[in-house]
Amino acid sequence: MSNQKQKAEYFPYAFFQEKIVRVEDAKISIMTNALQYGTGIFAGIRGYYNENNGKPFLSVFRIEDHYTRFLNSLKIIGVSLGYNKEQLIDITLNLLKKNNPHKDTYVRPLAYAGSVNLSPNLTRDNKFDLAIYTIPLGDYLPTNKGLSAKVSSFRRISDNAIPARAKISGAYINSALARKEAADAGFDEAIFLTEDGHVAEGSAENIFIVRNGILITPPVSDEVLEGVTRRTVMEIAKEEDIPVLERSIDRSEIYIADEAFFCGTGVQVVWINNVDGRQLGNGKRGLITAKIQDKYFGIVRAGERQCTRLNLV
Repeated sequence: MSNQKQKAEYFPYAFFQEKIVRVEDAKISIMTNALQYGTGIFAGIRGYYNENNGKPFLSVFRIEDHYTRFLNSLKIIGVSLGYNKEQLIDITLNLLKKNNPHKDTYVRPLAYAGSVNLSPNLTRDNKFDLAIYTIPLGDYLPTNKGLSAKVSSFRRISDNAIPARAKISGAYINSALARKEAADAGFDEAIFLTEDGHVAEGSAENIFIVRNGILITPPVSDEVLEGVTRRTVMEIAKEEDIPVLERSIDRSEIYIADEAFFCGTGVQVVWINNVDGRQLGNGKRGLITAKIQDKYFGIVRAGERQCTRLNLV
């Protein structure tokens, strides 16, 4: 096995300090407040490359919804940013045009406390800055095989501690701990429970199960992120006449589910083969999961509804 470190792959330009610059020029101080205390919020947006018979375009999926949640995250932590949704979208699309990516792309906007104040505060003197970078990204987790998942011993952070419906940078140590525990035990992913023992979500993705032909997912009141892909999955299910229930799920109920899958912008739609060593259903991709996964990829790759087509050169 090679000891050589894998070089991070990224596109050459980023948005930093109110302008587009080369990535190597987008630097912050080691004293930056957000680096010390996780005082920031972020988003993740996907763009899918389509060659389109010699007229290539990037299909940017639900960018308006992502920036609505981005601004809501700022509102939840009680800070503001000097950009509205339309401006954030324009900046992002201009950055993508500048980078001209001819492959599937992930966009990471970050609003962070850029001061060097030695205090974990969100007061007015701790001004928030905006940075956006883009990287090539294929599958975050494998989409062509079933995953193994472990119910984590770490509980999902409650809304009254660190709200899960906001993508708060510091909160993701919770995710990192759960995922490390799962990986160390030989599993692909973790599943969080709430403090009262109900299923919440994966380490960084929403979860659905299928029982008796019904698609079931935890309600947003069970400490879950109000996922953009989660909403898309429910819309697809409605179009396909698949009944959907938002209700609490017990841990043991996953074990007897006919199917289960994770979904999210990064993970997309990936099916779960087993949980805590217990095989789900027949151990294969289920019919409902297959229908939703196939339709989802059809929508985002073709640049259909709720996609912004960005023509490339």
